[in-house]
Amino acid sequence: MDSLGLFVLLIPTFFHWTAASSADEISWSYSGIAGQSEWSEYFPDCGGTSQSPVDVITTQTKYDPSLVPVTPLGYSQHGNQPFSMHNNGHTVIVELPEWMGLGGLPWFFTAVQLHLHWGNGGPGVGGSEHTINGRSSDAELHVVHYNAELYPNMSAAMTQRDGLAVLGILIETGEETNPGFNNILNYMSRIRHADQRAFIPAFDVQSLLPKDLGLYYRYNGSLTTPPCYQSVIWTVFHERVLISKAQLLKMEMMLYSSKVQEVDRMLLQDNFRITQPLNHRIIFASFSAESGRELSSGEVTAIVIGVMCGCVGVAVIIRFIVKTIRSTSSWDVLHNNRPAPMPRSKETEKSQEIKTDLALTITSKAERKEELSPSPQTEP
Repeated sequence: MDSLGLFVLLIPTFFHWTAASSADEISWSYSGIAGQSEWSEYFPDCGGTSQSPVDVITTQTKYDPSLVPVTPLGYSQHGNQPFSMHNNGHTVIVELPEWMGLGGLPWFFTAVQLHLHWGNGGPGVGGSEHTINGRSSDAELHVVHYNAELYPNMSAAMTQRDGLAVLGILIETGEETNPGFNNILNYMSRIRHADQRAFIPAFDVQSLLPKDLGLYYRYNGSLTTPPCYQSVIWTVFHERVLISKAQLLKMEMMLYSSKVQEVDRMLLQDNFRITQPLNHRIIFASFSAESGRELSSGEVTAIVIGVMCGCVGVAVIIRFIVKTIRSTSSWDVLHNNRPAPMPRSKETEKSQEIKTDLALTITSKAERKEELSPSPQTEP
């Protein structure tokens, strides 16, 4: 083969290697240059048809009775070794020990790491990646696992369609502090800048999960960051986890996406990808639509009005009963206050009989006297 032919054969290889090297070196971001709208130009999988996150329309999910509750294995057995935590410029990552895993799936999955996504504290912005019926939550936790039955490690599994399993936990703000999340948030000041690492005390990872692990949505999707490999079996829990407003603020304001040596410090915020087209994929639910569906605002209003009307009705009935009881009690009191008839003694009865006999005797004598006396003469 001449040199020209060899050159022609090497051209595709050269360009493939150059493209791969460029993709690996691309410093992607969520907005601006190399932002998520341009990810597919540098990472082809980001333009695929099975991308994540998605909007879960609960009325369009399909109930699958074969979906059993997921089972965290070893999540609470954190041991004495500390966890490694680092800021990769896009989020905070906590690396998990290999003895932690996940059951309740077709294969056994080994835990790799967990990380968070959040917003910027603005009203109505949200911060979660997945949404439910178009509504986003304030933040979202992901716990990443790889298929340990089919693949030797995370690197080998992440490019395969059945290689990864990720738990998605939606986070809302409430009034009370969530102690589980303080195991992460209280140490983020040690990794404020990109590429910084720190060891933190090991903790119970299951304390970050919702209590009900049996209600969830399941679909096939992708990594939500480049290279967006479409290799994830997603489990998005229906029940949301609550943290305090102070905890959310610490999450949103603590880290920088810039490195420590950079003069311009850039807060790490809005690190969530927008929802992607479902493209005819089916989202399965482990529960029926009626048992776990969210109520609309109209339904909530109707329920509140119904409860109020019911309370008014009960109050009216109770008032009627009380009035009836009081009325009956008053009649009984009046009736009982009437003087009872005096008992008649034997002497009184005998005296009454004598008086009666005497009256009859006098009447009889008068009648006889009247009969014996001559009738008066009438004048002619």
